[in-house]
Amino acid sequence: MKAGYAVLRHELGLLASLVLWAGRRTKGTGERFGYARGQGAMMFGLAFVCVIETVALSVLLRDWPAVHRIMLVLDVYTVLFVVGLHAASVVHPHLLTPDALHVRNGVRLDLRIPLDAIKSVRHETRYQHDRNAEDRLDVPIGSQTSVTLELAAPLAHFTLLGRRREVSVVRFHADDATGLVRQLTRARTAPSSSPDRPGSAAPATARPAEEARRPRSGL
Repeated sequence: MKAGYAVLRHELGLLASLVLWAGRRTKGTGERFGYARGQGAMMFGLAFVCVIETVALSVLLRDWPAVHRIMLVLDVYTVLFVVGLHAASVVHPHLLTPDALHVRNGVRLDLRIPLDAIKSVRHETRYQHDRNAEDRLDVPIGSQTSVTLELAAPLAHFTLLGRRREVSVVRFHADDATGLVRQLTRARTAPSSSPDRPGSAAPATARPAEEARRPRSGL
């Protein structure tokens, strides 16, 4: 039952994304970092193939109207599904807020990572990912990730079907990976609003281990 509800919610999310995409709107507030550019050509190419298949089946099944209607509905839904996947990636960018980074992947993933839970961040392009690593979450776009986050402690992540995982490394893609790393580093090292806990100005990737474990406020 839960799995069926999760799938239905995902399908409805894709349809809602098409509406937002048509209106050129994005969901969520914060500094936005897109990631859909790397898959745009592939997704539109796949949608084009689906359209060609729809036309071909319409010709082949013209003498079987009942079958033709069923296949036409399925084919049109497939085209909408493919375009919806890309639309969801466009309208759900990664978000950087004053206290957290939201790593997203369409309507399938919205992982909130508090800034004080991030141990280090770096720009790192990778094309190979081990799917069997339980302590690592890879969110590739176009088979690549370009940003690597190491967390100070394991963070709970729930899959689309509700399976819980504890991850300590998160790898994902951003079109402007350098800009995201720079802004994230700046947000993490900004001076604290609390007078007794000033923020550190050390770079994110060079923060000593004992300082990384020190709690920070105001982020």
